[in-house]
Amino acid sequence: MLITKETDYALRILRALADEERVTAAELARGEQIPHQFAYKILKKLHKGALINITRGADGGCSLAAELHQVSLLQLMQIMEEDSALIACMRPDYQCSWCKAHDHTVCKAHIHLTGIQKKLNEELGAHSLQKILFGE
Repeated sequence: MLITKETDYALRILRALADEERVTAAELARGEQIPHQFAYKILKKLHKGALINITRGADGGCSLAAELHQVSLLQLMQIMEEDSALIACMRPDYQCSWCKAHDHTVCKAHIHLTGIQKKLNEELGAHSLQKILFGE
């Protein structure tokens, strides 16, 4: 699993907003070197996830809505709709063709990978955005 470019950009945006009261989408895109259209898409997701406020109008812009020390990297990844599954069979809707062909409900690999997935999720959930971005 990798952190996608979208989540990387979201981290940059949140870092920039932590220092400012309100910043326009264009200023964020330019300052953080994010393509404008991509920045708007990310801002919408961050707003929907209640991490930022978006104010429209002449004096509008984006501002931080959440305390970064209360938001984990796992939560950000979920807000960005990133798939944190270690392997496809970790997804709830996955239909394993091997299990079906061999008349099994679950394979041993799945059992072991589930444990690894749980530890990975715990680790991603243990790190706040504040600590990741500012070391605090």
